[in-house]
Amino acid sequence: MDKLFNRVLVRPPAESYKRCVSTNPLHDTIDVSLAKKQHREYVKILKENGIEVIELPVLEEHPDSVFVQDTSIIGASSKTAALCRFGEPSRRGEEKSVKEYLEKEGFKVVEIRPPGTLEGGDVMVTDVGFVFIGESVRTNNEGIKQFAKVFPQVKVVGIKLTKIFHLLSGVNYLGKKRIAISPHVMDISYFQGFKLIEIPEDELYANNMLYLGDDKVLIPAGYPKTQEKLKRHGFKPIEVDVSEFWKGDGGVTCLNSPFYFPL
Repeated sequence: MDKLFNRVLVRPPAESYKRCVSTNPLHDTIDVSLAKKQHREYVKILKENGIEVIELPVLEEHPDSVFVQDTSIIGASSKTAALCRFGEPSRRGEEKSVKEYLEKEGFKVVEIRPPGTLEGGDVMVTDVGFVFIGESVRTNNEGIKQFAKVFPQVKVVGIKLTKIFHLLSGVNYLGKKRIAISPHVMDISYFQGFKLIEIPEDELYANNMLYLGDDKVLIPAGYPKTQEKLKRHGFKPIEVDVSEFWKGDGGVTCLNSPFYFPL
C-alpha cells in the first residue's frame, strides 16, 4: 500500500463554468452538461479505487471552482491545512467554503496571507520528506515561504517555472520515488535521486496525472504513448475523459484536493 491519500474533496462544475479563466483556443466550445457528466465519471473512478470522495456544494458565483485542488493543501496526518491565496484574483473566494468544511472537521487551517500567493496546482507532495512548489505566475516566493512554516516537518523545494503555469502540468509524483516529467518544460536537476519517467513531448497534457496508489495512475484519455510508457514501467493506467476540463486549462489533478498522509 503506497497511497499518498485515500480521501479527497471535489466540487462539481457550475453552470457558470463556461466563463472560467482559460487560454485554451477551444474555451468557447465548453459543454457544461458534458463537463458535469465527465466529472461524475471521474468521481466514480476515484470511488472504485478505494478513495473516499467528499463532494462540496456547487459555487455558481465562481466559474473555476470545479478546480478545487487550487484552494488548499490538506495534511491528513497533522490535521493541518494551508488555505491558498489565489494568484488569479478572479478566483479569490473559492477557498472560503473549503475553510469552513475543514474547520468543521477539526483541522487547523492556516491562511496564506498577502502578499503571498499559493495555488494547489503548484504543489507536488511526495512521501519521502520533500514537497516541491512551483514559483509561477500563480504562486510567489512569499507564498512558498508561508507554506513551509505551515508544514515544518517537510523540506520545501521551490522551482522557478517559465514554460508552464502550474507545476503539476509538467511533473507528478507516482509513489516509490518515481516521477512523471516533461523535460522540455521542467528542469530535471531538481529531482536527483528520483526515478524519472519522461512523458512524450507531444503528449504534455497527459503529464497532469494522478497517482492512486498500488501502481494505478489516472490519466486523461487519448494519450496512447503515455499510456504505453506507463505500462512498460509497471503502472496500471486508468483513462478518464476530461476534454471539457482541458478546455478550461485544467487536468486530472486539478479536480480534487487530497488529504495527504505525508503532511
